[in-house]
Amino acid sequence: MSLAAAAPAAKHTSTRQRDRVLDPIARTSEALFGLIMALTFTGTLGAATAGREEIRTLLIGMIGCNIAWGLVDAVMFLMTSLTERGRGLLMLRAVHEAPEPQLAHRLIVDALPPLVGSALTADEIENLRLRLMRTQDLPARASLRREDWIGALGVFLIVAVSTFPVVVPFLVLREAQLALRASNLIAIVMLFCLGYRLGRYSGHRPLRTGSSMVLLGLVLVGLAIALGG
Repeated sequence: MSLAAAAPAAKHTSTRQRDRVLDPIARTSEALFGLIMALTFTGTLGAATAGREEIRTLLIGMIGCNIAWGLVDAVMFLMTSLTERGRGLLMLRAVHEAPEPQLAHRLIVDALPPLVGSALTADEIENLRLRLMRTQDLPARASLRREDWIGALGVFLIVAVSTFPVVVPFLVLREAQLALRASNLIAIVMLFCLGYRLGRYSGHRPLRTGSSMVLLGLVLVGLAIALGG
């Protein structure tokens, strides 16, 4: 899809590149990452012997870690957006400079998802090539746009905010063991909801996908704790 992403930038139109800055898969992935990080912290807490100072240290570490990784993910989102847009411009220039239409057709098909490319007829690909050839005033280089910065902010907020529902029980309940159980229950419910929504979006069985997400999350948390995460 990089080729298609380059055309709106070259035309300088107000048409949105994507209906959503972050698609459901991206949002689910970021929220899952934030939850796993939070569960990694709570999974190392000895609830039976934990004191208020130990819980306070855990909460500070949990929130700080997710804020830091939210920033890292946001920067990576910007780098990915810039790289994809630059790749799109290169592909668009290659189509313009192709010595023969057949070569341009191959470039166009390679830039599309395999399922989409295989479904297009030769006439449809040629029509697409002609439309791309009418694209003028290509920018010298790719640059970040407003929606990229919005997307990066969204990534940061999803990773950071996904921690807080897990933190709330430790703030409102004085008994550490009860707070830990409530926190873990909230995290499991959130994992299930994320999987359920992802299942509906992808056409899989929502209940099965939600259950699988819970299992996957717990396995990843166990591995992270075992590896010293």
